[in-house]
Amino acid sequence: MKILATDVPLNPAIADISELLKLRFAARELTFFPRMAARHQQAGAHQSRFRGRGMDFDEVRPYQPGDDIRTIDWRVTARTTTPHTKLFREERERPVLVITDLRPSMFLGSQELKSVTAAKIAATLAWAGLYANDRVGGLIFGAQQQQDFRPRRSHHSVLQIIHGLSDYTERLLLNEPCRYSLAEILTEARRVVHPGTTLFIVSDFHDIDSAGRKDEASESQQHLFQLAKHCDLTLCHTFDTLDSQLPPPGSYAVSNGEQQCLLNTRRQPLRQQFEQQFRNRQSHLRQLCNRLSMGYLSFRTGQPIIHPLLQAYSGKRNRRSR
Repeated sequence: MKILATDVPLNPAIADISELLKLRFAARELTFFPRMAARHQQAGAHQSRFRGRGMDFDEVRPYQPGDDIRTIDWRVTARTTTPHTKLFREERERPVLVITDLRPSMFLGSQELKSVTAAKIAATLAWAGLYANDRVGGLIFGAQQQQDFRPRRSHHSVLQIIHGLSDYTERLLLNEPCRYSLAEILTEARRVVHPGTTLFIVSDFHDIDSAGRKDEASESQQHLFQLAKHCDLTLCHTFDTLDSQLPPPGSYAVSNGEQQCLLNTRRQPLRQQFEQQFRNRQSHLRQLCNRLSMGYLSFRTGQPIIHPLLQAYSGKRNRRSR
């Protein structure tokens, strides 16, 4: 298949399609996703620990009440004088879905915009899923719109996702107010994601309900809990230096897209409070992932996105990074 890309340089605020296409080479280094036990009977391309009448013989064990009598191994039964049942290892389909947050909060960056970094992460995951012979789909959320890509096993499907990622990074230049919260994104995810899906959420998670109250699960956490019960879920936390620390001491005009104010970063208590808030948010995300058995990967803008992915999914280490 011939892949065409333009040589025209793009605005650095827009994810360059040619760069997203090149990430297919790096994606080949990922062995890829951790396998999870299948929960539903559906044929596919990956083996699971689900046992029943499937395609590949697994083992023989003593008969248990409820076993299908058609699976009784009569030779072993005759030899041992005790009924034994054949077990089979079924193959499972494991679609990959990448949800990418390209809302206005992602339009921030000191070396590279979070939105561009997120687009690179999503594209790499999509390529890797395709090379793992999985059906790959995506959800992209912008300020005012969202786009759904149904999981398919084709280069064309990945190319559609890539063009969508580039388009949505460009739409951030319109400076539109945001209509979606993280909780609403997760609500939509629960609507479209099927059990057994390998699910990635790429976001800065700036509006995840923080760990202020430990006696009551937040709305976002409740959605994540439900998703993690049925999917292999990994949070890809994308952040910039400006998220973790204020710029050098001085006065800066800042805006949230709707309002503008003057920020004085000379005050040391303010700087310390800002840095502590980021550490708390990141710690909260890690603890949440541990508690819900989700994967956690962190990506700082301006740094190669392949390094955290290789650490988690290379052949030498086939488990998720923490």
